[in-house]
Amino acid sequence: MKAHLYYLIRPVGGSWHVSLNLQADRHYWMRRAGGPFRMRVLEPALSFGQAYAFCERLSALSGKVRWQEQIRQLASMAEEWDISKERMSTWQWRDWTPPNLLEEPAANAIGHSWIERIPRIYEAIRGRFLLVEEFSSLLKDRGLADGEADLTYGLQYGWLCSAWTLEPGIRWLERPISRLPFVRSSRQLQCKRCGTSAEAGSRTGPQTDGLVRTLCHHCGTLCAYCEQCLTMGRVRACTPLIRTGTGQPETGRPGAAMGSALAAPGGMDAFLKPWGLSEVQTEAAREALAFLQHPPSSKRVGRRIRRFLFWAVTGAGKTEMIFPLIAFTLFKGGRVVVTTPRRDVVLELRPRIQKAFPEASVVTLYGGSEQRWEQGDITIATTHQLMRFREAFDLVVIDEIDAFPYHNNPLLEFAAEQVCAPGGAYILLSATPPVPLQREVRRGTLPHARVAARYHRHPLPVPQLLQIPGIARMTSGGGGGAGKLVQLLDRSLKRGAQVFVFVPKIYQVEPVAEWLRKQFPEVRTEGTSSKDADRASKVVAFRERDIRLLVTTTILERGVTIPQSDVFILEADSTVFDAAALVQMAGRAGRSAQDPNGFVVFAAKERTSSQKEAVRQIVEMNKIARKKGYLK
Repeated sequence: MKAHLYYLIRPVGGSWHVSLNLQADRHYWMRRAGGPFRMRVLEPALSFGQAYAFCERLSALSGKVRWQEQIRQLASMAEEWDISKERMSTWQWRDWTPPNLLEEPAANAIGHSWIERIPRIYEAIRGRFLLVEEFSSLLKDRGLADGEADLTYGLQYGWLCSAWTLEPGIRWLERPISRLPFVRSSRQLQCKRCGTSAEAGSRTGPQTDGLVRTLCHHCGTLCAYCEQCLTMGRVRACTPLIRTGTGQPETGRPGAAMGSALAAPGGMDAFLKPWGLSEVQTEAAREALAFLQHPPSSKRVGRRIRRFLFWAVTGAGKTEMIFPLIAFTLFKGGRVVVTTPRRDVVLELRPRIQKAFPEASVVTLYGGSEQRWEQGDITIATTHQLMRFREAFDLVVIDEIDAFPYHNNPLLEFAAEQVCAPGGAYILLSATPPVPLQREVRRGTLPHARVAARYHRHPLPVPQLLQIPGIARMTSGGGGGAGKLVQLLDRSLKRGAQVFVFVPKIYQVEPVAEWLRKQFPEVRTEGTSSKDADRASKVVAFRERDIRLLVTTTILERGVTIPQSDVFILEADSTVFDAAALVQMAGRAGRSAQDPNGFVVFAAKERTSSQKEAVRQIVEMNKIARKKGYLK
């Protein structure tokens, strides 16, 4: 997208500006200047990213050096960007119209259309972070588009009115270290949506680390775009990203009558009682509410946005524990987002949260969501969808922070860090927090609640370590030493349990399933993985007990609860299974009050540090729960 750079001269002084539509700037300053003004416009038009970078550098000089020196700096920058100085020129636009003449339709027909819609558009995009095509799609979806109006005019006029801001999708973060052409500078590129960054490198070659420069048909220059977040739409240096803040919290929201309860003794119970939480859940939720209600004064908490960790065992009822926090935030007039790595969990959470908060508007966002452009009091979204928001939510709940694709994904971590409004808070949920968070807990720098017991108050099943041969040997017929495994599987089947059999690799699923069919011919055995098109139907059949033995990978380590189940992990010594994965898989057993003492077996040739650490964590949680009196 092309843009002009211009210098605005008013009686109060001068300032540099970027314009997607000079007519919009002219009309705006006719309304706002309050007197004569001049616009010194640079020709030729630049790409939006170039114009924005020029404006930033020149704005730093404006008021400090004379106009002639600013022009010399402009020529220097043109050289850095390989723009011919001979092609550059400026022309001056003098204009001033008394305010009463602006009422004439001919003065600004398009402008009046946009001016009328800007407040409604602001509310529709509040907290969003959108590409131009997404902005246009949102306007059409919300009935705010005008087929006659110029989109660049509206974008520019809204930017001048501070209803939203525009910035290049790819930014140059560093000033060049010399006056040599840009090709030899050390400036760095960064995608403003996902945070991917790389050295600017050669103007003629592709970039590394996910940023690529190609000849762009939008701006006619070698323009960078981001490959890392390409599935969310192409972000270019020449195209703007549109963003707003959340504005001031609304007043008069449902629940305002509870205001006096906060100041009264036991007032926090107004947020805790409605959910029927267990004793251990109530204690953890109370700590989190105190965290939200009384922000700590110490700077040791560390980051711009405050964080609180629910370190809760699998099956502890984490979803129910966040209900008081959501209620508290809605009471204050804030907005909430609950984000989870997987679409199926989003769809599972929606009816539960809608039932808990019937008066709140609930929006679900995932790839292909029909509510893509709706605004809600509560948003439930996959983690990738956070890239389309900036400072939008007062409470950000991140479920399963240790799970794929969020864990060790800098793009999603960057996106999550941008969506919380100033003064807001993050609530992190995990049964197996990443090691850096565990260190913060031990140092006392991360407020947290350790939820060490399940709602039924029975201890977590402690895994049994079993030595067996490898899967390849066992399934090929040379499986001596697997007799004990068969005995334990038989015990689980005879007691009526559904049996998860986890393997580390997809190609091992079917051989193990076939081996189990031979061992237990009277029992229906199936295998599934991320590549299985029938995975959903097999999980349903497993829930309904049509399938008794289900061989699977870590794809089912989370989010699947079977009332009466045992867990067998084959090749538990595989590098695929770290301690967190082993704890999560073990957490499939003993989740229901009807069968709280399920069996877990780590079967492997060797005992690894991951197995030992997983057992240690499970034993430690049981000790904490027993010490606090939470176990029966």
